Amino acid sequence: MSDCLFCRIVAREIPATVVHETDTTLAFRDIAPQAPTHVVLVPKVHAPDAVALAAAAPTVLDDLFLAAGEVAKAEGVVDSGYRLLFNTGEDAGQTVFHAHLHVLGGRRLGPLA
Repeated sequence: MSDCLFCRIVAREIPATVVHETDTTLAFRDIAPQAPTHVVLVPKVHAPDAVALAAAAPTVLDDLFLAAGEVAKAEGVVDSGYRLLFNTGEDAGQTVFHAHLHVLGGRRLGPLA
């Protein structure tokens, strides 16, 4: 989608600090990190949220989680722990309506609610 920020990052039209890439996923540093490690993983195919991605391309959803594990390992947060997070919808804080998975770590993370 030409007006989707993450589609434009995947197409390399907008720069990002890429930390991991597979045939189906792209991982890059968040521009407003909420933790010392904050990486955003996106599928290269557009879907508005995780549920839509699961319906349209369930194997790509699997790929996102596998890539998240590789990112966590590369970022050195596997042993201390990390959080995987999807925001779905405006009330949950989703601001880019392209499915994306956050990897957060590098410090103790508090409860979500």
